[in-house]
Order: sequence, then structure tokens, then C-alpha cells
Amino acid sequence: MAASAIAIAKKGKLVYELYRALTYGLSPLLHLHVYWRRLRGREHHLRWTERLGRPSLPRPRGPLLWFHAVSLGEGMAAIPVINQSRERRPDLNILMTSTTLTGFEVIKDCLPSDVIYQFFPVDTPSAVDAFIGHWKPNAIVVLENELWPNLIMTASRHGIALALLNARLSPKSFKRWSGTLAFPLVSLLLSKFSLIVPLSTSEAVRLQLLQAPPFVINFSGDLKYVAGNNDPSKEDRVKIEDLKVQLTHRPVWLASSIHRGEEEESEIYFCYIGAHMISISAVMLEVHKVLMQMLPNLVTIIVPRDPQHGREIAQKLQKSGQNVVLRSEQEKLLAGATVYVVDTLGELRYLYRLSPIAVVGGSFLPGLAGHNIAEAAAAGCAILTGYQVGHFSHMIQEMKQLNPLSVLQVSGKGELEQALKELFNDTRILQKRRTAAQEAFRALSDGIVTNVWNLLDIHVFRKAGFALEKRSSLPCHALVGSNK
Repeated sequence: MAASAIAIAKKGKLVYELYRALTYGLSPLLHLHVYWRRLRGREHHLRWTERLGRPSLPRPRGPLLWFHAVSLGEGMAAIPVINQSRERRPDLNILMTSTTLTGFEVIKDCLPSDVIYQFFPVDTPSAVDAFIGHWKPNAIVVLENELWPNLIMTASRHGIALALLNARLSPKSFKRWSGTLAFPLVSLLLSKFSLIVPLSTSEAVRLQLLQAPPFVINFSGDLKYVAGNNDPSKEDRVKIEDLKVQLTHRPVWLASSIHRGEEEESEIYFCYIGAHMISISAVMLEVHKVLMQMLPNLVTIIVPRDPQHGREIAQKLQKSGQNVVLRSEQEKLLAGATVYVVDTLGELRYLYRLSPIAVVGGSFLPGLAGHNIAEAAAAGCAILTGYQVGHFSHMIQEMKQLNPLSVLQVSGKGELEQALKELFNDTRILQKRRTAAQEAFRALSDGIVTNVWNLLDIHVFRKAGFALEKRSSLPCHALVGSNK
């Protein structure tokens, strides 16, 4: 057994050396790719060089804790832990990084003003070495599944403590990572973490099968339950209250995180129910038309995953003669308008407060993997979602175990129509589902941030503290490994 582990470790190191050599050789092309993305508007037009490891701010004196989250959802999940870290350890400097431009645009306005926010470097030796050499973090906290080999191995080489929070590993990813070359590399990377906090026992089992050390695996609860707990700004509060007034005395439902195809009546997909295969039209706008026959004063709020998609939906509806309001244009929701399309980012958790019913998308077409239902539950919405929910299945199961009325899963247009009709027709059932969702959320979200903090303190911060004086005394060049 020990001999096998040693052999896997040796192979992992060899695979990593090949990866490092490959990323070193491809560095010019990867850096050119970042510049090309900047020209297309996919990277920040001024700060895109941060992706190459070039900082835009000086490093402050003192210990520094680095949080990394790839995009918006993961970033919002990190913020409560960041706030707790600032409260418990005011001596810490905190650096936050993310990868996507959409995530940056929202997260930057939610972070405390004293948190440093940079773009995450591409995983080339030169970019990673330059980034770590400049910021000299004492510990790195990574969200979900951001296992970048050069980052992890460089951090480990310099004694920087590593933590993986909300670690998730789908069966598909597990199969991919269990391959001949991937397995020893992933095993090596997981061995470098001082703390791994998986989403569920299923993820924990998969991680251990990939040889994550059992003694570093601990549980705290899903940080997605506490994502977005911060209050809106004064400006956002005014906008939300204004819309709330416009919606007074009108029946409302909200379809959130809608992907392309989920709003269209022409989209056909198949879903198994028992042993039967049923053809289903995945439609939000078609459901809206049906509900309008019952509720002529209805307002359907559509929140697409991509703001540009929202603008396309609005244009399509306007061409068909429908009176639609686009949120970015800040128009009033007049009596004749029945569809309100949200083409902005970062407002969903506040918009949920305006609707008694939330249909959470990204779950009605094969290949999709669902979205966070916790924000809708926190707002006290009756929650409906599809069956294509990916790793969010554990969240749905947890809520249903506490109260079966907290989440209702439907398989297509017919079931969705029927469920919405029932909720609009029966206020008693609607209220039961709203209360069930909110109570389940409160029970499941309680104590998560404190649990995470305690785990970080025991497994990561203390380790980082022991190494603090030794590392901070090193010159910058001593922290930077060779490019190859």
C-alpha cells in the first residue's frame, strides 16, 4: 500500500513537471490569448495585465490572506468568510481574486473597501511566480474546484498554507480526474492542502478516492447558503423599493438564471420520469402566456443568466408587439406591461424579495447543472426548479429533508404550468411553501461561517502564523521560482 502511494506520488511529480514545461512553452500564446480576450471585451480593458501576474497595487505590510473564487457565485460565497476574517483578525490584509469580468463587476461593489481586489493570474509559471512573488500570501483559500497545478505547487514550495472550501467534484469530473495522467497529478495537488471542506459526503468520498488525505477533510455546511447576505447599497435599495411600489396589487412570479432555450417555446428536450420518456417544451414565456389567461394583470420577471441574453429577449418580445420593460433602461412598469426583463448583474438576491414565487432556471435542459436556490429561500419565495441541478442536488435534498414543501421540482412545461396555477389559486399552499423554504434556509445556514472560520483558524491560520516571520524576512526573489 505504501509502495503504491510512493509510486503514485512520483508519477504525479513527473506529470506536474510535464505540465509546468508545457505551460512554460505555451506562455507566449496564453498571454496573447489574454490580450485577444481584452480586445473582445472579455477582460478588463485597463487591468487585464493582472492576469499576467502584474500587480496594479503595492503589497501592504503585515500578514496577507488570499481568497480566490473563479466567478460571481463563488465570490459571493467567499464574502461572508472574508468579513468574518476581518472581524476576528483585523491584523490580516486580505486579497481577493476572481477570473471573470462579470464576477468582477459585481463583487467589487460588495467587498469591504480595505480588501484588495485583483484578477487571478493565468496558470503559467511566469504569471504565478510573479503574482506570488509580489503578494507573498501567508495562506491561500480557494473556492470549489480551482485546482491550478502551478499555483498549488508554487505555494506549497514556499510553505504557503492552502485551503479548499466548498470543494465539489461531480461524477463526471471524478471520472475525468481518475484518468491515467490526471489521477497522479490531482492526487499530488490534493496532498498539498491543509484543509479541504467538501460540499457533501459524496464529494468527500470522491476526493478520498483521489487520495486526498482523510485528516484534512472536514465539514462545515455549504457556503452558498450564506452567499449574498450583505444588505443592498442605498442606491440599490431605492431602486428595489421603487420597483416594489410598481408591483403593488399585481400577481408576480420570477424566473431566474434562465439559460438560452429555457425561455423559448420552440426548445424541445426529453426527460425521464420513471420508465417513460416524455417530450417537453421548456418555456418560460409560453407559461407566461398561459398564466395571462387566468391572471390578466400578471407580471413575469425574467432574469437571464447573461444580461445580453436579456436584451435579446426584450427585443424579440417587442417585435412581437408585447409591452416589455428592460431594467437597465429604468422605465416604469406601466399597466400594459406584463414582462419585466432584468439585464443587470448582482441584483437577483434583492429581486427575489419582490416575488412570492421563484422558478430557478439552468435546470430544465439536459447538460445544465442548476443554480443556487438558497437566495430565493432566504427571501421567502416558493421555489420551483427542474431536475437538471448538478451539484445543487445536495442542497435540494437537504431542504426537502427538513421540509418536503421547501422545494418543488418539475420536469417541464405542463408540470410547471400546473404548479404555478395551484400557487396562484391557493394562497394557503403558497404561504406554506414560502414558509417552508425560508425555515429550511435558516436551519441550514445557521453557524456555517463560524464553522468555516474555526476550521481555517485550526488548520490554516495557525500554520501560516508559525511560518510568518520566516517567510516575511525573505527577499522577494527568494519567493519566486525559476520559470523553468
